[in-house]
Amino acid sequence: MNTSSRIIVALDYVNPNDALTLVTQLAPDRCKLKIGKELFTRAGPDFVRTLVKKKFDVFLDLKFHDIPNTVARACTAAAELGVWMVNVHALGGRNMLQAAREAMQKVANPPFLIAVTILTSMSEKDLAEVGLTGTAADNVSRLAQLTDQCGLDGVVCSALEAKALRSLTNPNFKLVTPGIRFADSATADQQRIATPRFAIEQGADYLVVGRPITQAANPMAVIERIENEINSTSG
Repeated sequence: MNTSSRIIVALDYVNPNDALTLVTQLAPDRCKLKIGKELFTRAGPDFVRTLVKKKFDVFLDLKFHDIPNTVARACTAAAELGVWMVNVHALGGRNMLQAAREAMQKVANPPFLIAVTILTSMSEKDLAEVGLTGTAADNVSRLAQLTDQCGLDGVVCSALEAKALRSLTNPNFKLVTPGIRFADSATADQQRIATPRFAIEQGADYLVVGRPITQAANPMAVIERIENEINSTSG
């Protein structure tokens, strides 16, 4: 596995062939790949295996959220695909998080197990409508601390909350930050975004980047630009 790259390319495609076309333009030592619900539903486990065979680290972003036993089994199935990272939803609660962690402890080469806190597409108005009181930062902090207490490896969070989480969780806790855009990029459907430089300065370990790379004429040039921003920080 490639342990050095901090860039995760979000393969948010409808057509698996389009995703593979992009993958052929990428280097596995320069980025990792994220497969979400739509692409996984369309392409299935064999698509994941294909990317793993191409030497890419794969983040299987399915946000498992169900009863503890079901989530534990799903995490085991994901690990058996050879993925680098898998996630669950922290709102599933302590018992579910612990069941997922225990399942990973039984796997020979376990992937990183992280939890989703609050989706970056959700504003504070959205949170209030589903009954979550307090700010987005309040909810992220509470869920991240619960995830840490349950022994998971990290969380998905906005870069805007990353700095605060560094003081609330253990030093090895991984922070994976979506919503990464350049200062001159459109925000699309993300509400809480950040530039690569800002995210790293706030303490992010990994940056999830979608459209700025997937819609670029030269994807590797964009990756190089992100690398330069990362390398220019002390993070």
